[in-house]
Order: sequence, then C-alpha cells, then structure tokens
Amino acid sequence: MTLNLIDSHCHLQDEDFDGDREAVYDRTIKEGVGVIVPGYTMASSEKAVEFSVAHNHAWALVGIHPHDAQTRQSTDLDQLAAWVQSQPKVVGIGEIGLDYHYNNSPPEAQRVVFREQLALAKQLGVPASVHTREAEEDTLAIIREVGHHRGVIHCFTGTAEFAQAVLALGWHISFSGAITFKSAHALRQVVETVPLDRILIETDSPYLSPVPWRGQRNEPLRVIRVAEVVAAQKNCLTKQVFDVTLSNTYSLFFVSP
Repeated sequence: MTLNLIDSHCHLQDEDFDGDREAVYDRTIKEGVGVIVPGYTMASSEKAVEFSVAHNHAWALVGIHPHDAQTRQSTDLDQLAAWVQSQPKVVGIGEIGLDYHYNNSPPEAQRVVFREQLALAKQLGVPASVHTREAEEDTLAIIREVGHHRGVIHCFTGTAEFAQAVLALGWHISFSGAITFKSAHALRQVVETVPLDRILIETDSPYLSPVPWRGQRNEPLRVIRVAEVVAAQKNCLTKQVFDVTLSNTYSLFFVSP
C-alpha cells in the first residue's frame, strides 16, 4: 500500500499497548499512516526491532534514553550496531540524548552515553533521534563535537534560537502533539520559523496526546492532528504537510516508499 504519512516517533512496543497493540497498528495502517518505533532501553529496542520485522509499514530505531544512561553495559554498543547492520528495518539510533529535568541518570553519565551513541550513528551512517530537555547547550555541543549531520530533535519543545542552531547543523526538527496545547503559543511560533522541508511529525505515543484527546493514551493515528496544526501555522494545506513530511522522513531515514 502507499503511505500518506509516517508517525516518525511512537513507542508501540510500550506496555501501554500490550492489550491492543495490533488493533492500534491496524487502524493506523488503514488510514495510510506508517510508524517508526524507537527504543529507549536495550529491552525496548529489541521489542522495537521485533515489531518492525513483523509489520510491513513499521521501522525501528535502537538506543538508550538518557534516563537509562547509567544502566549501559559494555556490550550494548556492539548490540546496537549489530541490529543496525543485520536488520534492514532498523533505520537509525534512538531515542538518545540528554534530560536534565529529571536527571534519572547523572548528567555526566548521560553525556558519555549520548556521545557514544551519536558517534556510533555517525560510524554506521544512520540518523539519530535525539531527546533533549533543559539541556540545549550541551546537546548542541555534543552534536558539534561528534560532527554527525544526520539527525532529528524529536518532540521539539525548545526555543526559536535552539531551532535555528539545530537547523544550521543540518538536522531536522520533529513536532508532536505538544504544539496543540493551549499554552504552547511560543512553540507554535517556532513551527512558523522552521522550513517545511526540515520538519517531521510524530505522536511520541503513548505520551502527549494532542488536543482534543489530551490526557488520554496517545496513539499513532493522532499524528494527523499534528499535521493539521503544522498546516495552520504554515498557512498551507494539510495535504502538503502530509506530502512533505512523508518525503522528509523517507529521506532522513532512508526508508523506501
């Protein structure tokens, strides 16, 4: 089938979907929406790989989230590399990055593991999907240090200045249901400043369900609502957002239509 759209970041392997994962995927695909499923631990990365292999219109990312940086084992990088090299449905390294809001892992451990995984993505020639919260300066510093120019800041909630710095590095920016929140005026203004050909869209399911479903478990099909709000901010047709973000996602992740 021909896809209309891709949710570039959704955790369909998460336990929140254990009761109806196949039904969620089926209704997503029925509407022509594909999915990229990122890992956040080694176990969740393995589940993402398994899900992608079993479903035609699903792809996986593998990686260790900053929350879990201190759990990284000496063999983990080798396993991440093995998944990328052996499984065509694994299209990048993620979800990786820095999170100084919760500091579930010490900041220094986060920086070490982020740097290692970003360098691995560069070595393997695949993009990285990066989480950053209250860590914009260090995120930019590590991206510049590693010198990897293929990646996306997922679930972007930063400033316009951060967005421009990311774009200058050749990276993409992905917007989630957060742009639909009533309080997100500044974030919607950032959407206006990012060229459409550098935008991806996502749900970050099961989190951040867009208005009017805020507070409910999110699911990939609601990426359509994100596209509608991007279109409103860019003063263009929703179909154009579908087409361009689909092309952007194919291009960044080397996913074949």
